[in-house]
Amino acid sequence: MTQKTRTETDSMGELQVPLDALYRAQTQRAVENFPLSGIPLPRQMIRALGLIKVACARTNRQLGLLDNPIARAIEQAGKQVVSGDVDAHFPVDIFQTGSGTSSNMNANEVIASLASSPKLKVHPNDHVNMGQSSNDVFPSAIHVSACLAIHEQLLPALSHLEKTLNQKADELKDVVKTGRTHLMDAMPLTFGQEIGAWAAQIKQGMYRIQSSLTRLQKLAQGGTAVGTGINAHAEFSLRVCAELKLLSGIQFAPKDNLFEGLSSQDSAVEMSGQLKTLAVALMKISNDLRWMNSGPLAGLAEISLPALQPGSSIMPGKVNPVIPEAVAMVCAQVIGNDSTITIAGQSGNFQLNVMLPVIAYNLIQSIELLANAAKLLADKAIHGLTVNHEQIERALSVNPILVTALNPVIGYELGVKIARAAYAQKRPVFDVARELCDLSEEELRKLLDPARLTQGGPGKGGIG
Repeated sequence: MTQKTRTETDSMGELQVPLDALYRAQTQRAVENFPLSGIPLPRQMIRALGLIKVACARTNRQLGLLDNPIARAIEQAGKQVVSGDVDAHFPVDIFQTGSGTSSNMNANEVIASLASSPKLKVHPNDHVNMGQSSNDVFPSAIHVSACLAIHEQLLPALSHLEKTLNQKADELKDVVKTGRTHLMDAMPLTFGQEIGAWAAQIKQGMYRIQSSLTRLQKLAQGGTAVGTGINAHAEFSLRVCAELKLLSGIQFAPKDNLFEGLSSQDSAVEMSGQLKTLAVALMKISNDLRWMNSGPLAGLAEISLPALQPGSSIMPGKVNPVIPEAVAMVCAQVIGNDSTITIAGQSGNFQLNVMLPVIAYNLIQSIELLANAAKLLADKAIHGLTVNHEQIERALSVNPILVTALNPVIGYELGVKIARAAYAQKRPVFDVARELCDLSEEELRKLLDPARLTQGGPGKGGIG
C-alpha cells in the first residue's frame, strides 16, 4: 500500500513527507540520506531538546524578541516533546550529520507544527530556533540529557546498591573466610570486609561521577554558530540556563568559554571515563560473585546466589549466576562505549566537534545500562545471597597460610616448613605446628585464631 504524503518545501526545493508526520522537509531529507542503523535519537536527548526549546522560547519572550502568543505556543509544544508524546516523529538515524543539525531541525519542525494553527504561523528557524544554532543546541542537549539521566537514574541506583552491599556486609561481619590473592589461598578476612570493599568501590564511583557533573552542568548554549554568540542576545546564555534550572531542578550554567563548548566534548569524554571506571568496579564485583558461587560441588561454593532460571537446555538441575553475567556484559558494553566516545571526542575540527550524535547515543546508553545493572545486582544477587558456612569453615580449617601469624614468633623458615608439611599431609596447620615448634597449645590456638587474624594491626580491618 502506498503511503500517503504531502509536499513540503525547504531551501533545496520540494519533497514528499508522510501525510501525518509532524516533521517537515529537512527531517525527511535526513531520513532519506541516513538509512544506516535504524537507531533513532535516545529518549533522553529528545527530552533535552524539548527542554532547551522551551527555555529558549521563554528567554526570547522575556527579552522582547519573540511575541507572547508565539513564545507561549512554542513552550506548550516543547513540553509535548519533553513528555515523550511525539517521539514517533523523531525518526532521524543517530548516524547523521556530525553536528546533530538534522535532529535539531527535527525538533524545530515538530515544535513548529505543534505550535502552529490557522491563526498562528510558527516558523522552525525564525521562531523555534531563534538565538540558537545546531552547533550550540546539540552539545547543550548532550550535557542536559546526561545530567538528567545521572541525577534521576544512575545516582539513585548506585546509592541503592551501596546501601544493599553495606547491609549485607553488616549481616556477615562476623563470618570469617579464606582470603585469596592470585586466586590462591591467603590470610583470612570476614565477609563483611570483603563485601564492604565492594561498597567502597561503588561509593568512590559515585564521588567521581558527582565531581564530573560540575563540569557537565556547564552548557554551550549561547555560542550559536562558532562560539561568538552571533544572532543571540548578550544575556541569552545566562537566562536560558536559569530557565533550564527551573525546568529540571539541576544547576545548569553557561560554559566559561563558549568556543570550548562548541569545539570540544571534553566534559562528555571525562564523564564517560568515570562511567568506564564504574563499569570496571561492577565487573570486578560480578566476577567475584561468580567465583564465590562456583560449584556447587567442584567449585569454591562459598555462597549461593538466588536461583532465578534453569541454567541449561541439556543438563537438568543446572543453575547459573545469570545476574553477574548480565552485569559483566553491561560493563563490557560501557567500556566499549567509552572507546567510541574517546575517538569521537577527538573529532573536533577548529570550531566544532563533528561526532556529536554518536557521543550522545553512547553516553546515554552507558548511563542507563549502568543504572539498570546496579539495581539488578542489588535486588537479584546481593540481597538474596547466602553463605555456605560448612564449606567456608572446612576450607578455613585446613588453610596452611594461617602459619603467617606465627612468623614473628617462630620465624619465616620454620613457617615455610610447617606450611609445606600441612599442604603435603592435608592436615590442619594447628596440628602440624604443634608437632614442629615449641609453642604451647594455648598459645597456638590464640595465634592461629582465624577471627583474630581478620583484625590486622592497629587501624586496620573492619568493614568500613
